[in-house]
Amino acid sequence: MSVMAPVAEKKLTGLVAATFTPLTPQGEINLSEIGPYIDYLTEKQGVNSIFVNGTTGESMSLSVTERKHLAEEWCQKAKGKLDQVIVHVGCMSLKDSQELAHHAAQIGVDGIAVIAPFFFKPRTANALRMYLQEVASVAPSVPFYYYHIPSITGVNVLVRDLVEGIEKLIPSFRGVKFSSSDLMDLGLCVSYSEQHWSVLYAVDEQLLAGLAMGADGAVGSTYNYMGCHFNELISAFEKGDLVQARKIQFKVQELLRYAMKLGFDVGVNKQLMSELSGLRLGPPRLPVMPCPLDHAQSITKKYHSIFPDYSPNSSH
Repeated sequence: MSVMAPVAEKKLTGLVAATFTPLTPQGEINLSEIGPYIDYLTEKQGVNSIFVNGTTGESMSLSVTERKHLAEEWCQKAKGKLDQVIVHVGCMSLKDSQELAHHAAQIGVDGIAVIAPFFFKPRTANALRMYLQEVASVAPSVPFYYYHIPSITGVNVLVRDLVEGIEKLIPSFRGVKFSSSDLMDLGLCVSYSEQHWSVLYAVDEQLLAGLAMGADGAVGSTYNYMGCHFNELISAFEKGDLVQARKIQFKVQELLRYAMKLGFDVGVNKQLMSELSGLRLGPPRLPVMPCPLDHAQSITKKYHSIFPDYSPNSSH
């Protein structure tokens, strides 16, 4: 019998938007845009949970203080509007990660997530488990998620190996944000999962494959502006209408293939969100370069040609 953390929990399922961090044109965090951003997600996209300060949110380019201010504002503005706010607290320094985890617990987040440190990398599942345990221990009542993204971290520890016996070390462990295209590791992870865990697939362009393998939900950047379409995909999958689910997934793939040819990084993605939503999210922070405006406008035009019957702009 696993030990449950003493918190009132709701299992994390469905779409979770990995939020962009609004910045001013001068590159400072812009908290005033967060309220309208949340309204946009719920009203225009049907997305009711968020993953804050992750890769899409440029967390590794932000200071600990900035990440605290952002977490506070997202949590405050989400009250009564969003189901869950998960805050990523991972850093290269264990102490910084613990400081952010402790802060997240104090402000009442619904969960925390931690990426593998990737300057000095954990070489084994045991080393990574020990690191995660140290972070989780300062916020023992907060649901804890491991954020697996080997393409960024270079930490190729299989999630199935990591989760072996993990609740004995981290009683608050509640799942994984699985940002890898390794469907075998995903499947093994799902089949090993406890009922109260959430395995969240995080490769938007192949969400349907993740759902077929048994993922409980999905975290992704494109759900910020294509959440409505992905909700339709999930609904079709749950009804057993694979033809319709594939049709939507293929449309998303067509758009992302086009975007990737132009260089689809966080800067381009952020500008695309600004173009489609009408929100003022500002530039990325260096070393990520701002998106050439014609690139974002070209991808926006492509979006409207693929999804002609839907306008996601918040001003409409």
